[in-house]
Amino acid sequence: MREKWQEFGPELRRRRMAARLSLQQLGQRVHYSKSQLSKVECGHKPPTPELARLCDTALGAEGALASLVSPQHARPELPVPGHNDEVWLMQLRKDGSSSFHQSSSPPVSRRSMIAAGAASVVSMHVSGPHPALSAVEAPDTLLDASSAVFGQLRRLGQASGPASVLPTLISQIHALEQIAARSGPRSRRPLLLLASRYAEYAGWMAQECGDDPGAIWWTDHAVQLAAAGSDPALAVYAQVRRSLISLYRGDVGEALQLAALALESEAPARVRGLAAQHLAQGNAVEGDYDACMRDLDRARELLALEPMDPSQPVLGASHVPDVVAMFTGWCLHDLGRPQRAAALLDEETARIPVHAFRTRARYGVRRALAHATAGEIDHACSITSEVLPSVPLVASATVAADLRRLRHTLGRHSRKASVRAVIPDLTAALACASTSWKGK
Repeated sequence: MREKWQEFGPELRRRRMAARLSLQQLGQRVHYSKSQLSKVECGHKPPTPELARLCDTALGAEGALASLVSPQHARPELPVPGHNDEVWLMQLRKDGSSSFHQSSSPPVSRRSMIAAGAASVVSMHVSGPHPALSAVEAPDTLLDASSAVFGQLRRLGQASGPASVLPTLISQIHALEQIAARSGPRSRRPLLLLASRYAEYAGWMAQECGDDPGAIWWTDHAVQLAAAGSDPALAVYAQVRRSLISLYRGDVGEALQLAALALESEAPARVRGLAAQHLAQGNAVEGDYDACMRDLDRARELLALEPMDPSQPVLGASHVPDVVAMFTGWCLHDLGRPQRAAALLDEETARIPVHAFRTRARYGVRRALAHATAGEIDHACSITSEVLPSVPLVASATVAADLRRLRHTLGRHSRKASVRAVIPDLTAALACASTSWKGK
């Protein structure tokens, strides 16, 4: 059977000829060489989704060309996680690596493990069985201290690799669960809700480690903790998180479906606003400019109804001053409008706090990619040189994915001196980052 992408070349040629553009003229608009476009038109080389979106914009095809290029789906399906009587096993090794395992049918019940005081931060400092606290309220200072620790862990997650944060998150989740189980009703609910925020952040860190099943598992666990604390909204937010994971995995259809379900739910405005952002991202990848812009407008309206409270753990990004504007910049890149994307990402990246290394690395790489896609190669290389020192530090799988796209884009301009100068450092940083998160 003829593969779908093989229809792209003839359709591109038809639209290019209708626009009365030569291969060289089209290449100047999309910043690809004449020879590269010729190979695609003749069917000797498959088009990339990026090229399809750029040609869509240059030829006013309104997504028709992008629809002929399907993303790759090489990754296996994500499992449906469960948490029935599981045992958590965490290993910390002297070489700095760590691993986490959970079993739904353990040979030793979780209750026996808890009775022995295993894997809990609290049990590390006491001997013997836990005191019976079923009728005692946990002091407010305990909740305040645990909230402060969470804030510090999020700050640490901005300045180090996710694998160095996950062990502490896991042990704190376990400790909060056990304290909540032995506390009275007044204390139990806020403790469970805080534990759910810890688990939700653990899901983010698992995704940053490149562990998509782990990200889903922890997000699902966060939902269960929130439900026990009488907060059903996190169940909808789990759909938002899974939507983002699906988008990164290339399953745009599932990403759009999950985000749309969350957006049309009765969840709080912030959760629906985040869903609208991810729906916009999916529509951008699909090449639907109008739908993307409508979703971004809706996201801004919803997020304005429920602004972040800096004193409380928040859902979603907390180090981006205007998250909708930043999302708009990245959506414009995916829509094949890299010049507009670069200008907006320049403006918004400058507003990220200096201490937020992970956020600055993520959007710095995306900013460099936008400039490179726009044909501003020297400037893109300059930005790349600035951001590369942070890449190994944060050891992020999602940053590494964008970095690979950047290396591929710059590789099309290998004759330029600025590219030849930056490629060795870019390759080394990518190898270091990939080794760091794959080994955890």
